Amino acid sequence: MSPESDILRAVSSAVLAVTRHLSVREVLQVIVRSAQQLLNARYAALGVPDEDGSFGEFVAEGITDKQWDAIGPLPRQHGMLGAMLREGVPVRLPDLPKDPRFEYWPKAHPVMHDFLGVPILDGEQVLGIIFLANKKVPGGFTEEDEKLLTMFAAHAALALTNARLYERGRELAMLEERNRMARELHDAVTQKLFSLRLTAQAANSLLQVDPARAAVELERVQRLAGEALAELRAVIVELRPAELDRHGLAETLRKHVRLLDRLQPCEVVFEGDELPAVPSEVEVAVLRVAQEALHNALRHSGAERVSVRLTHTSGKLVLVVRDEGVGFDDAGHVRGLGLVSMADRAEAVGGAVTVSSEPGKGTTVRMEVGV
Repeated sequence: MSPESDILRAVSSAVLAVTRHLSVREVLQVIVRSAQQLLNARYAALGVPDEDGSFGEFVAEGITDKQWDAIGPLPRQHGMLGAMLREGVPVRLPDLPKDPRFEYWPKAHPVMHDFLGVPILDGEQVLGIIFLANKKVPGGFTEEDEKLLTMFAAHAALALTNARLYERGRELAMLEERNRMARELHDAVTQKLFSLRLTAQAANSLLQVDPARAAVELERVQRLAGEALAELRAVIVELRPAELDRHGLAETLRKHVRLLDRLQPCEVVFEGDELPAVPSEVEVAVLRVAQEALHNALRHSGAERVSVRLTHTSGKLVLVVRDEGVGFDDAGHVRGLGLVSMADRAEAVGGAVTVSSEPGKGTTVRMEVGV
C-alpha cells in the first residue's frame, strides 16, 4: 500500500474521531497515534497552546503514565516548542539537542535526537504543533516524511477545528438546557419552601388546641422538607463542572491534581485507569469527594505527599485519596473533616465512603460505587 493510501486512511480515522468521540482530547490522541504509526516514530506528541505560556492540551505516544509522573507538569512554551509556535514553519533536525533553539529537558524526559515538527495551521493562526522524534529505522526523518506530516497536519487542523466547533455547540446546547432546568427547579423549590413555611406555621398554631391535627401537619412538613431536599440536589447535579464534559472524570481529576501539585508546597500525584462510560451523576459525586478529600489533606495533614488513585475493577469505580501526614484519631474527629458531606454524595449515587486514619500514620479516604 502506498504512503498516500496510508495517510488517507490515518486522516480518515482522525476526522471520523470528531463524530465518534466527545472531546477534543480524544481527537488529538487519534491524530498523534496515527502520525506515530504512519511515520514509524518512537515518540509522537501534539500540543495546543494556552494563553498562560503553557499548553491547554498536550498528548503523547511512547511515554507511559509512570514516565509522565516522573517528568512532572506539562511543558512550557519554551525551547523548540516555543520556537515552532512563534515561527509557524516545519522543523526537521538530525540531532535536536544540538540546535540553538533547544534549551533543556526535565530530568526524567526521554532523550530525543532526530526530530520532525510541523505546525497545525488554520490560515496563519497556529492551532498547535505536532512532532515526532527518534525514527525507528536508521537515517532519521526524510524530506518525504516532512511532506507527509505537513499534509497530515493540514487535515489535523480540520479535525481539531471541527472538534472545537462541535464541542462549543454541544456546550451551548447543554448550557441552555441547564438554564431551563435550573429555572424550573428553582420555581419548584421556591413553591416547596413556601408551602413548608405555611405548614410549619399551621402546625405551630395547632399545637395547643388540636395536637392530633398538629401532628398531621408536622408529618406534612417532614415530607415537604424531603421533597425540597431532593429538588435542591437535582439543582446541584445541574451545576456539573464543564471540565467533565470536555475531558471526562479521569482527565479532569488528573488536571486538578497537576494544578494542586504546582500550587502547593507538597507533592500531589495522580494515578488512574482507563474508565468505562460512567453516569453523569457518578462523575460529579466522585469528583466532589476527591476535591473535598484533597482539600482536607492539604489543609490539615501537613503531609509532604498526597496521592490520588482512580481505578475500575469488578464493576466498581474506586477512588482513594491518601496522605502521609499527621493523621488523627478516627474515632472522634472524622465528622469534622467533611465525612458527612462526602458520605451523602456517595450514598446519593449508590456508593459509600470510608475514612481510616491513625495519629502519625496519615489518612486514607476511599469511595466505592458500582458502575
